[in-house]
Amino acid sequence: MIPVRPTSPTSPTSPSSPPERQSAGPPPTGVSPLTESAARSHMAGVCFKIGPPRLVGVEVEWFVHDDRCPGDPVSPERLHAALDALPLGGPDGTSLPSGARLTLEPGGQVELSSPPADGLVACVAGTRRDLAALRAAFAAQGLRLTGTGTDPLARPRHMVLDHPRYLAMERFFNSAGPWGRIMMTGTASVQVCLDAGDASGPHALDRRWRLAHRLGPVLVAAFANSPVLDGKPTGHRSTRQTVWSRMDPTRTLAPGPDHGDPCEAWTRYVLDAEVLCIRRPDGLPWTAPAGLTFADWLRGAGERPPTLADLDYHRTTLFPPVRPRGHLELRMIDAQPGDGWIVPAALVGALLDDPVAADTALAALEPLECADGPRPPRSDAWRRAATLAVADPELRRAALACFAAADAALGRLPGAEGLRTAVAAFAERYPARGRCPADDQLDALRSGTRRTPPEEAAS
Repeated sequence: MIPVRPTSPTSPTSPSSPPERQSAGPPPTGVSPLTESAARSHMAGVCFKIGPPRLVGVEVEWFVHDDRCPGDPVSPERLHAALDALPLGGPDGTSLPSGARLTLEPGGQVELSSPPADGLVACVAGTRRDLAALRAAFAAQGLRLTGTGTDPLARPRHMVLDHPRYLAMERFFNSAGPWGRIMMTGTASVQVCLDAGDASGPHALDRRWRLAHRLGPVLVAAFANSPVLDGKPTGHRSTRQTVWSRMDPTRTLAPGPDHGDPCEAWTRYVLDAEVLCIRRPDGLPWTAPAGLTFADWLRGAGERPPTLADLDYHRTTLFPPVRPRGHLELRMIDAQPGDGWIVPAALVGALLDDPVAADTALAALEPLECADGPRPPRSDAWRRAATLAVADPELRRAALACFAAADAALGRLPGAEGLRTAVAAFAERYPARGRCPADDQLDALRSGTRRTPPEEAAS
């Protein structure tokens, strides 16, 4: 992602601070080369910040469609005209009114990243205010924000950003089929960001890490919202999840088990992942040598020794279902229509931050875990979640148990009455009936009533 306007860096340890806002230029000359032991120590210090969970953030992505001619591509000029009209100001003068920042994705998707908020209720309230400003600015330009996991329209899709990061990414993924290009230009998500947790106790890091991964198939299934790509049904309720599961496994699988130590598992994962790009001076391509892992680079392969900045940038090119960035970033949820993003944010926040709800969810999700099978998102439960969603009986039972646990947790959270109502209404409309938002799209497609993307009326 590339910032809409130049901004000062935000803390990489705060929920929802986009990591790609680090310096995009080459590392400065004269920087000491990085050793493997120093790399491991750095990873241990920055990827999991230990402390009582408090902060919550969300990142919500949107496709941009022309309101009158949704099947036409939106030119970069119109996109930037809408962005330039935004009422930036916020706490630091460069963000939306409640502090959210905007970035552009390679296919022209717009992403709004909330600032880390003190609790779930504050996060949702601030993000709703900033989204209202975003929608108004785009509506004034005749543009609509569409919340679906894949772009459902058969319209030309191309890279609207020529940043060397994305050119290198495109080349890297093109060698293994169409999935990388589809991901870059045709997918959108809701990401929920929560503090990593304590060293021990009911909010222990290893427990939250385990719950976040076990919860993944239920989040994919309950919020599946991408059954159509390029105007045609794909046979998958979450085509977005299917696309991600077919990409480079060194950067999209979950880290392997490591005796309950998330930090060691993540460190090994980062070092074993292939390098996607190497930052170079202006005008030079950032393409990395084929098959080069970061561990190889540390051990002498590559055109120059890597630096600490190279390691931090390499981490931003890894896309597992749960990505540690000091906090935990859950990345497996399809974009939702309207204010539908509120429900997954509330569900995840309630289940991870309420110890009673976490216990209930862990027990309900245990049957979905296959310790000896492929890692997420290629395991059987994740594949069924992407294809069948909550029409799968086992996933439906687990989803209903998680929604019930979240309902109880939200009842214990001061000021969360509205969130509790939204979560309960979603549970009744979808998982209780074996349905997900993707089924609404498919029903409309079958009836011939859907010729444009879902309306984005705020709820």
